[in-house]
Amino acid sequence: MIPVFRSIRCAAATVGASAIAAGLLVPGILAPVPAAADAAPHALAWGACDPIHGASPDTQCATLQVPRDYAEPNGPQISITISRIPATGAKRGVLVGNPGGPGGDGISMFTASSPSTEIRQEWDLVAVQPRGLLGSTPVKCDRVDASDASGGAGALNRDRCEKNTPGYTKTLTTATNARDIEQVRRALGVDKVSLYGISYGTWLMSTYATLFPSHTDRLVLDSAMDPKRAWGQLLQDQTSGYKARAHAMMAWIADHDDVYHLGKTPLSVYQRWSAQVEREAGVPPSFSAPPARVGDVPAGLKTIAQQYIAGVNLTADARARIENLVATLTTGKVQATSPLLGMTRQVAPSRNYWPMVAQRMTGKSRQGKLPADVAEMVTNSQDMQSIMLCNEDWSAKDPFLAPAAMMQTLVTGDIFETAGLTFGSGIGCAGAAPVTTRIPLRNKLSVQPLQIQSIGDPQTPYRASMATRKAMGAHLITVGGGDHGQLGRSNKPLDAATAQYLRTGRTNVTSVPQAPITTSLTQAP
Repeated sequence: MIPVFRSIRCAAATVGASAIAAGLLVPGILAPVPAAADAAPHALAWGACDPIHGASPDTQCATLQVPRDYAEPNGPQISITISRIPATGAKRGVLVGNPGGPGGDGISMFTASSPSTEIRQEWDLVAVQPRGLLGSTPVKCDRVDASDASGGAGALNRDRCEKNTPGYTKTLTTATNARDIEQVRRALGVDKVSLYGISYGTWLMSTYATLFPSHTDRLVLDSAMDPKRAWGQLLQDQTSGYKARAHAMMAWIADHDDVYHLGKTPLSVYQRWSAQVEREAGVPPSFSAPPARVGDVPAGLKTIAQQYIAGVNLTADARARIENLVATLTTGKVQATSPLLGMTRQVAPSRNYWPMVAQRMTGKSRQGKLPADVAEMVTNSQDMQSIMLCNEDWSAKDPFLAPAAMMQTLVTGDIFETAGLTFGSGIGCAGAAPVTTRIPLRNKLSVQPLQIQSIGDPQTPYRASMATRKAMGAHLITVGGGDHGQLGRSNKPLDAATAQYLRTGRTNVTSVPQAPITTSLTQAP
């Protein structure tokens, strides 16, 4: 769902898309916390953070021991790391954040997406590194051997990690992460915390607020997901959104032809992009072209321009798929090996990274070797995410999607469609049933939550996000455009409304324009 903050610039340039988010409880897994777990946690010893996370110099880190399984509070313990950026002025409270994923690095969250000056002045910015990730007790997973996949993809994923950390993988759930946050609150010695969740983090923070309403002050849900659609349905929802955003990226590059000289129409940019993907991978992409415009009509066909455009647009998807399939079958090569294709899909949700794609197409940004620490973080994040997705994959499955999933995964390697088809068909978690039941979200708070949602967000689509708004009774601020995650984008109207909400518990703002692009158009990050 959310890239690892420390590594998105480097990883996006070198790897493809990532593998992408009170009630009835399963006995022995997420039972109510026994009284013994209420013993006061040890005091936190703040110090420097591990450089691997790329946190700012003013970020402090501490570790805390918590139960591995809250059903056995006196059993084995694990470590979690907490990061803190102290308020720079008169402190109003503590704001606990989660960047999403699942699998996003929490330690660097408020470095990678720095809140406004007003928020930094008045709140301690705290993030809890989710269990399973580096910095907390990490999952340790064997590398995948495709020949061992006969038991099902989900079982393979779970078993390759469970064998090295027995009893641990079943605890990687949203409710357990919420209980970890509660242990941190108690260790901080505060009665209430405010919460800021992005993407999957909106589910996590809503779960905390449902379980611990008396300890929740303000609740900000940035780019909310619908937990009821986790995970197969949500990943299917993302497919069309990602494609639309990639087309929007090509239109943006065309609008900046004076900078990049890659084409004056989205289709002409796509043609340059497609040719480069083919040079890198050896086969053309199956991703279809954006709609043709009048500027794409050859000079000799201007008299039948509309018919030409209609024909090109009608056949675009079929032509791309057929050309890719024929090339794949005849060469044995796969489009997913193209770094440009992987980068395009990965950065599509955030316009701040669109210049990276244009720079790569112009040769200004080249592929580099992934640093060892970043590679380790990316691998660990993907391992943790693969476990969590199956631990909580309750959405309905459509087995009729299985043939398409097998085709896209094993033959054509279409990274835009693979995740949705694989998990939507049930293949992604085959042999690994959910380990818990979903905790229904409920608003028991004295202060109305705030939800921030972008209209064209491909990762947490607007329509589906309204389910969370309804469940939590949130005040909604609609943001123009389609960027995913609004924190740290220098959107002044939104930043002011968020600070007002955190101070007073309310805001009258209901809509703001999209944020400006704050990265350089010509300098590679």
